[in-house]
Amino acid sequence: MAYSEELKAHLAGGATTMARAWAIVRRDGRVLGFTDHDRPLAFEGITFEPGSGMTAKALVQGTGLSVDNSEGAGALSSEAITEGDLLAGRYDGAEVRAWIVDWADVAIRAETFRGTIGEVTRGAGAFSAELRGLTEALSAERGRIYHPRCSAVLGDAFCRFDLERNGYGLEIAAEEVEDGRVFRFAAVAGFEDRWFEKGRFRVLSGAAAGLLGVIKNDRVQGSGARVVELWQGLGAEVAAGDLVRLDAGCDRRADTCRLKFDNFRNFRGFPHLPGGDWLLSYPVEGGGNDGGSLFR
Repeated sequence: MAYSEELKAHLAGGATTMARAWAIVRRDGRVLGFTDHDRPLAFEGITFEPGSGMTAKALVQGTGLSVDNSEGAGALSSEAITEGDLLAGRYDGAEVRAWIVDWADVAIRAETFRGTIGEVTRGAGAFSAELRGLTEALSAERGRIYHPRCSAVLGDAFCRFDLERNGYGLEIAAEEVEDGRVFRFAAVAGFEDRWFEKGRFRVLSGAAAGLLGVIKNDRVQGSGARVVELWQGLGAEVAAGDLVRLDAGCDRRADTCRLKFDNFRNFRGFPHLPGGDWLLSYPVEGGGNDGGSLFR
């Protein structure tokens, strides 16, 4: 956190016109700005609204690789942060930036925090959000795991498979919805039973637009009807008529990568890695130790 000479001079002057401002950038691209000043402030293309229901506690910063942390708190309201959006997870992992700013001249300012939103708790019409600094990402595990199955996620930068290809996704209007996670369709032609199992369920319109789910089961019934079940509800209601997209699922096996997606050149697993039985095997006298399998 570096202060400009103008800001240092202003702070050294005794009487200051300083305020704090925060900006939240959700993963769906929506930007919200907040300030503790009594009038709106605008800079970096963001309008920071006063009295919009968010304040921040003291920022704890350290040297080295320790994680900077703070906490944001505020009231739930229909104009800014709503309970429905919190429940739907729209703020999970959102980017947060904080500044101290001269409200009389917003060009005089300094960024004091940049990070993401961690755990969010709510209750009694209010919420509290943990703010985690940029060094939080350094605590994530890195590297590859030696495993027969693929370590990539279907469609990511390692897999490189284009999920928009014809035949690997389906956009369809929701028909029957049960418990917010079971979807029944009268008929979906052209896709095998379990084609979408372990795939993504994306909501394209309605109250839950932009939310993602993971498909647990995908079954074609005798009548031709299709039942798609998610692992868990999406946090916002999906109504009949809302447009959804089903993406093909991948169980990360080598055969699936080769036969279903024709993408074996990007397979990130080790299909020929010996299993646990091989590690426990040993040669036996009279067993025909000819270099072949020990389990015959």
